[in-house]
Amino acid sequence: MKNQICFRVYGKYGLFTDPLTKLGGEKSSYPVPTYQALKGIAESIYWKPTIVYIVDEVRVVNPIRMESKGIRPLVFNNISSSNLAYYSYLRNPVYEVKVHFEFNQQRPDLRKDYNENKHYQILKRSLAKGGRRDIFLGARECQGYVEPCEFGEGVGAYDNDENPQYFGTMVHGLSYPDETGIDELQVRLWQPKMERGVIVFPRPEECKLVRTVTKMKAKEFTLSDIQSADDLLQELEVERN
Repeated sequence: MKNQICFRVYGKYGLFTDPLTKLGGEKSSYPVPTYQALKGIAESIYWKPTIVYIVDEVRVVNPIRMESKGIRPLVFNNISSSNLAYYSYLRNPVYEVKVHFEFNQQRPDLRKDYNENKHYQILKRSLAKGGRRDIFLGARECQGYVEPCEFGEGVGAYDNDENPQYFGTMVHGLSYPDETGIDELQVRLWQPKMERGVIVFPRPEECKLVRTVTKMKAKEFTLSDIQSADDLLQELEVERN
């Protein structure tokens, strides 16, 4: 697919929080990453308000394993608090992710920055350098790392698993006003299925379970607020030479 990249993301721990486990002050990770978490990783590699990432699919490379750790959460009204909470993390997660970008049709005012090839070249160079911003596997304490890869290369833990795995209802992602044109923050839900370690994501507009979280206005950007793809690619060329 045009404008598509594939990257491997990995780390020591991952925490893609199931919101139902936060009610008691503790956290437990979903067994697999959410669409929104993978989209956030792609945006940490390279992002501008001109483009929107679409996550196509993810391959779970390592076995799904959980590890619980005792955490002392920060309590703002009582610094000396000795509260102890147990967080359940994914242990040694490794994923291969396929994503592509499209232009944000809700931002016609940025049309002068619709330079498809240059955005793609910047994205590939940013990925080769490990991203332009820090990578996290769901939570900030879960440092991650990215590198280019071929989707499906190497041996995966579930390559020979002929039985599909179902994970129940999970959060797919969040729909923000700057991408939908609706002055609402919405949450999308879905029921993922993993076959031979691969999960194929529906596009955000294809999700049928959508709920409004709150009213929200889109953040405004102008061309004077962002660096054009032409200028940024020129900078990268100077750095490389």
